[in-house]
Amino acid sequence: MPEIRLEHVTKRWNKFYAVDDLDLVIADNSFVTLLGPSGCGKTTTLRMIAGLETPTSGRITIGDKVVFDSEMGINVPANKRKVGFLFQNYALWPNMTVYQNISFGLSNIKEPLPKTDFEAKNAARLVEILKNPGEVVKILEDCRDKNGKLDEKKAYIKLIDAFTISMYTAKRLYGYHLEQNKDLSSEIAALESKVDAARKAQSLNEEFQVLQGGQVVMETRKLTKEEIDLSVRRVSRIVKIGMFMDRYPAELSGGQQQRVAIARTLAPEPSVLFMDEPLSNLDAKLRLEMRYELQRLHVETGSTFVYVTHDQMEAMTLATQICLINNGVLQQYDAPLTVYNQPNNLFVADFVGNPSINFVEAKGKQRSDGGVELTLFGDQKAVFQPAQPMDLSGWFQERDRQEAARAEEHKQKAAQKGFVEKGNKDETFRYHIAKVEEEDLSLQEEPILTNEDLVLGIRPEFIDIVDSGALQGEIYGAMPTGMESTIKVRIGDFLLTGVVFGSTLFTIGSKVQIDISGGNIMLFDRKSGKCVAFGSLKC
Repeated sequence: MPEIRLEHVTKRWNKFYAVDDLDLVIADNSFVTLLGPSGCGKTTTLRMIAGLETPTSGRITIGDKVVFDSEMGINVPANKRKVGFLFQNYALWPNMTVYQNISFGLSNIKEPLPKTDFEAKNAARLVEILKNPGEVVKILEDCRDKNGKLDEKKAYIKLIDAFTISMYTAKRLYGYHLEQNKDLSSEIAALESKVDAARKAQSLNEEFQVLQGGQVVMETRKLTKEEIDLSVRRVSRIVKIGMFMDRYPAELSGGQQQRVAIARTLAPEPSVLFMDEPLSNLDAKLRLEMRYELQRLHVETGSTFVYVTHDQMEAMTLATQICLINNGVLQQYDAPLTVYNQPNNLFVADFVGNPSINFVEAKGKQRSDGGVELTLFGDQKAVFQPAQPMDLSGWFQERDRQEAARAEEHKQKAAQKGFVEKGNKDETFRYHIAKVEEEDLSLQEEPILTNEDLVLGIRPEFIDIVDSGALQGEIYGAMPTGMESTIKVRIGDFLLTGVVFGSTLFTIGSKVQIDISGGNIMLFDRKSGKCVAFGSLKC
């Protein structure tokens, strides 16, 4: 399966940059989720890779083939990129059966394919099965109803699944009536004779493909009915819808329709499978079940999956890599747990995690021992101890140097012919501080920030209720769910969200002592929004 590479890919409409200078490498056989809020550019990115949207500039490579290059004028159409696309709506033909929906795209394929003697191939397969009839007899006996009558349709499906054959071959096999213990020696001999004649007439390999000079002969043709049926049956086994082949979409549940849509996408054996929020139309329970199915599909097919979602839980549970985008700009591209535990900035920390992370504004200076002395919650003193040695003043100098370099780079780009200024400006993420009395941020003036203005990021699981806790709080709200409770604790005018495991009942208004534990507390620079360090907090 191919690697996908995006280099300096940009898509804009007038001054609106949907995707802004995106560099991305999607590894072979990975499951990548494009995650972000509505309008961030994730679907546009997906559509550009698939060939459904033309980038303004940049280069896209799938495997060893360049499918788009703005400078070289290359733009390979979507139907030539060997990719599959699964949409949010199932896009099934209502007047076609499940079988017809899956096979529709296959019937339109016309490309160079190996020249194959299908008659000889099927004859050889039947000989192989008929010489060991015991399994066939057992399957047929299992397909009898309570009156002892054979269920023909059920027998076909079981024979197809057991021997990985097409419906046409299954019908021929059923027609021998092996359950009647007939002597089939003459039929087997006739089939073997057909195979021998085919091998003598032409050079065939083990797959019964025609050879010439030791090379497989290719011919531009459509798929045969046999090949189409084998593909349809193969994908129907993968998504477990073999019993619904004769039904129409209106006769299926939402989850079953989604399985049909997945099967139709998998049938042409795409090297890459793109999915644009395919589970959003399903209810919560079915969505969870389908996540497991997609995980299994990824392993079984060995394809590269690229999946668009705005649901961070979906991204966390499915992906091998999360590509988090905001305002068309890549924020972080890492494994799910890395994104959760080591976010690059305030936006990433806020977007990933349920319940959401707690942000606490603080004033601070670094001490001689490397710790950062903080004032938070108004007048509460605390010390942040970084996990790795850190020079805070040096970090700020590097931040300013990078900002100056970006400003100079922007100035040079602005001087180039054809440059279009970005209308949807990039701004530092405005995080939310939970308070008892919420403030209208639109009425607040932008503060003048210094290098002493910091923000702590505290995941809910790091809030501990203990008798000897350093902070005095009050239970402001509690939501028990059985094995855990999500609580809100009031400290002065501020609210912290915590997760407490167990079946403890909390009384609203009761006083509690809390500690902030764990070695993965995050320290952010308030001015740039970037993460400075990870460490522990002692109040």
